[in-house]
Amino acid sequence: MILLRLFFEFAKVGLFAVGGGLATIPFLQDMGARTGWFTDVDLTTMIAVSESTPGPMGVNMATYVGFQTAGPAGAVLATLGLITPSIIIIIVIAGFLQKFRQSKTVDAVFSGLRPASTALIAAAGLSVAMSVLFTVNGTAEHAFAVHWPALVLSAAVFVCMRYTPLKKLHPVAFIAAAAVLGAILQL
Repeated sequence: MILLRLFFEFAKVGLFAVGGGLATIPFLQDMGARTGWFTDVDLTTMIAVSESTPGPMGVNMATYVGFQTAGPAGAVLATLGLITPSIIIIIVIAGFLQKFRQSKTVDAVFSGLRPASTALIAAAGLSVAMSVLFTVNGTAEHAFAVHWPALVLSAAVFVCMRYTPLKKLHPVAFIAAAAVLGAILQL
């Protein structure tokens, strides 16, 4: 039963998360809250690992959650659940593409999807940034706390991104530096 639920939960994510991996984050947050398969902290870790490993971020996260929840079979079914809607939609669209290639209605639909995808990605980015940089506690004494090492590291990365010689470095150098700093600072 858990395998079918994994498949259908990720199929819903794959069907509605237009815009790629980052657009899946709000759907995954909802899934984690409803199912209890992972917490927001786990999701933040999954995003970091998925961004730094080869392959599409959404697929990496589906595979990870599936494996953690139900082992190798769960990994396969969660991944298939995520990609199946896209495959079906692409097959259907390919059949009609020639006929509707110049359609104003199709252009209008895609024009509407772009801002929706942008909003999903922006909301996901803000949510991840808030969960990394700030902590909300249940106590009245310290209801809101700043995670200073993460905030300082974020500011340093922003400054470094503005420095032209660092822009020429390969992304792997930044991933390695972030991994080392994360291990040192225990972020």
